[in-house]
Amino acid sequence: MDVKIEKKEAKTYVTLSGRLDTTNADQFQNDIASLFEGENPDIVLDCTDMDYTSSQGLRLFLMLQKSVTSRSGSLVMTNMKPQVKEVFDITGFSSIIKIQ
Repeated sequence: MDVKIEKKEAKTYVTLSGRLDTTNADQFQNDIASLFEGENPDIVLDCTDMDYTSSQGLRLFLMLQKSVTSRSGSLVMTNMKPQVKEVFDITGFSSIIKIQ
């Protein structure tokens, strides 16, 4: 999993590439640790090049969603591939996390 974080004005854009699974979930958590800080976060996760997420990845996305909500922010996931969106739909995560 490759993670690129960019801040533009009041938003934080995170570009995700590759597979998110148990082999790299800890590294992903370290990569996004800065997103759990600050007030009123406005985060956009671009999933254009994300091919897969396991339950470990879902857990981390849920943790991030809860953190952002508790700080009066917003989290949006964009450009999901159909196979990744299907995982979010089946698990009910698409009703918890905003997907565009």
